Amino acid sequence: MAASTSLPSFGRRAYDRLMQLRGFSDHPDNLTRLFLSPAHRQAAEAVSVMMREAGCDEVSIDALGTVVGRYHGESVDAPALLIGSHIDTVKDAGSYDGTLGVVAGIGVVEALKQSGRRLPFALDILAFGDEENVRFPSNLSSSRALAGTFDPATLDGVDEDGISFRKALLDFGGKPDAIAALARDPSKVIGYLEVHIEQGPVLQHEALPVGIVTAINGASRRRVMVTGQAGHAGTVPMALRQDALTAASEMVLAVEALGAKAALTVATVGRLAVSPNAVNVIPGGVQFTLDMRGPDDGERIAMVQAIEEACRAIAARRSVEIEIAPFYDAPACPCSPSLQAALSEAVARHQIRPLHLPSGAGHDAMAMAALCPIGMLFVRCTDGISHNPAEFASQSDMDQAIRILLDAVEHLARNHRA
Repeated sequence: MAASTSLPSFGRRAYDRLMQLRGFSDHPDNLTRLFLSPAHRQAAEAVSVMMREAGCDEVSIDALGTVVGRYHGESVDAPALLIGSHIDTVKDAGSYDGTLGVVAGIGVVEALKQSGRRLPFALDILAFGDEENVRFPSNLSSSRALAGTFDPATLDGVDEDGISFRKALLDFGGKPDAIAALARDPSKVIGYLEVHIEQGPVLQHEALPVGIVTAINGASRRRVMVTGQAGHAGTVPMALRQDALTAASEMVLAVEALGAKAALTVATVGRLAVSPNAVNVIPGGVQFTLDMRGPDDGERIAMVQAIEEACRAIAARRSVEIEIAPFYDAPACPCSPSLQAALSEAVARHQIRPLHLPSGAGHDAMAMAALCPIGMLFVRCTDGISHNPAEFASQSDMDQAIRILLDAVEHLARNHRA
């Protein structure tokens, strides 16, 4: 379908809803809405109202705090297409990350309700929590519950104040004993669609409002310890030093070079700690982290191996010791070719050049992939800034994204009916 002036202003309505949700924060001076906090509960209740007003036939907050709004299909036993994202935030956050995907789904329901249309499948709009992995040692627990992969041990985790996940959930109004029952039947789910700001600069660079996600990058993380010999900065000749920092510095540059070797891989040294960290002492030890990502697991694994080998070779040449400890490995999560095609065709029907790109960040779609096919639509964000109060997506870009989402949903309905 082409854009129509008869449809509501999706961008304006999305912006209004985002600004309303921005008001629910755990901190008086910025947007901080942590999972299972009082602000999260307020936001969940506000989203429930938005869903009802938009036209959802059933709205509830499930046992793990996810807001679920259902727009019935043509029959009571129709399967469901899921649309959603998250409403928890990082500390001192922006207003669009995650929440845009929720209000986008609400906008689709609103358009269908206003036109009196029912689809051959139901629409479930989902507002997850626990996507940002800020409060508890957990991640994607809300979406994992629906996908049937929730780990009950998660309930024993505690936040920095010593409050357990279980207690916070009970205080929120949740039901730990009912989490297992949230798992969806895959035979009753068509797929999952998520609209999300890009959190990167590619769409802005390409002068495009939206892009189609091909895969969510796989990631490998390592802790690296380089051990040399601390010594007096004025008395040890340069040729006789075992300087852990200069060795680590060469390793960091190797990480940069090898991370850029393939077109879509990235590698980052995000933390670096020097010991003894004194002005007149040759560094005897350095610890740093490696974060290595890519949408193709073969390319990513090859990059990881090349980086580890390069670091060991540098250590041997510089006569320092090195220890590389893995602490995280997650495979890439490809998006469904059919859902990519549905979004790409909808983008083209709106006279926008379809651009396919991977996601370097994680999303609820990663968890939902264990349940059903997934598809994601990225929306341009200014300068690629995210997890920051300066995070911004224009009403025009949001409007186009939601119209494209509606278009894709309607074409999926036509194909489903056929």
